[in-house]
Amino acid sequence: MNQPQQQNINIKIPDEVLKGSYANMMMVSHTQEEFILDFMNILPPSGMVTARIITSPGHLKRIIAALADNLKKYESQFGTVKEASAPTTSEIGFKTQA
Repeated sequence: MNQPQQQNINIKIPDEVLKGSYANMMMVSHTQEEFILDFMNILPPSGMVTARIITSPGHLKRIIAALADNLKKYESQFGTVKEASAPTTSEIGFKTQA
């Protein structure tokens, strides 16, 4: 049988995306069809969503596996990462503004 030919995809990154966005908090929500990941930069008394990723449940599973694999590699090279403590609800109150 013939193997399907591998296709090369040329990926371009716009300058505004290339610089990246800092996030010190993340919020996840979902519907039946998709997951929404909001990355935020919180600097009390305010904060801002710096990036929003919307993806399918199947792709989210692949993202989680890739992140877990890379964290394992990172920890084997640099040592165990200590999990940051979550803020208490009294530290952050959310009010959305458009």
